[in-house]
Amino acid sequence: MAWQSLKVRTDERHAERLSDALLELGALSAGIEDADAGTEREQPVFGEPGEPPPGVWRHSVVSALFPADADIAAVMAELDASLELGLGRDWSVEALEETDWVRLTQSQFDPIPISPRLWIVPSWHTAPDPGAINLQLDPGLAFGTGGHPTTRLCLQWLDEHIRGGETVLDYGCGSGILAIAAAKLGAGKTVGIDIDPQAILSSRQNAAMNGVEIDFFLPDEAPALLADIVIANILTNPLKVLAPLLAGSTRPGGRLVLSGILAPQAGDVLAVYRAWFDIDVYREDDGWVCLGGSRMDLGRDAKQQSD
Repeated sequence: MAWQSLKVRTDERHAERLSDALLELGALSAGIEDADAGTEREQPVFGEPGEPPPGVWRHSVVSALFPADADIAAVMAELDASLELGLGRDWSVEALEETDWVRLTQSQFDPIPISPRLWIVPSWHTAPDPGAINLQLDPGLAFGTGGHPTTRLCLQWLDEHIRGGETVLDYGCGSGILAIAAAKLGAGKTVGIDIDPQAILSSRQNAAMNGVEIDFFLPDEAPALLADIVIANILTNPLKVLAPLLAGSTRPGGRLVLSGILAPQAGDVLAVYRAWFDIDVYREDDGWVCLGGSRMDLGRDAKQQSD
């Protein structure tokens, strides 16, 4: 099915009335856009947290979608007569051909090589290397499809360091990709934690699609765990806040992997975590860094100092 896209230029006083009127005249959908978007006159309309938004744009474009057989000229004539806006010819219409949006979206996601033996492969693709460890993952609502440098860095660390049988905690699991990778690389008990219920749901679905058994929890529901490997791909400020929790979840001698950190922020994160870990930059990719280190046995150190 084809459609017609109508765009009408107006101002902030009339944009919402115009949008509502187009819906009443048969539009399938209607929305308001900034007429100056992409120029130096582009105007943000969202207020600060706790403040009401300032309204719609001073110069607006109302976009409406109509069926292909709609008489747009008649619609505009009726609209102008009822609202008395004097719109004249300040509008345009464009034919939109039917599009297979699913196929178009899928075409934007190709298999991603992480290492010679590790790939991220969307479900609609054939694995480029059937003999590799292929993580089947489709774009979804939760963060983490393997395309972002922070995710790639963590996957590369897991690929290089998993030996088999390790207990792994993925904190801030998102799509579950890191926990799933750890399990497919040979880790033992693997747990994922996230504050977002949608992330937990997505992670469970992705684990099932990949044929691995992983426990995913919201933070308040997670059991106590002392892991051989703790991995957290979040952002700098949350990582700094979570330092005591992540340190307490890593066994003495266990490994910690942190990402979601811009290169200039690495020093701040390292300064926090060096209270518990012998840790440094593992690798950098496109301005993002991944940190890796080992949990120090602080109890043993304290005993040696007292002796």
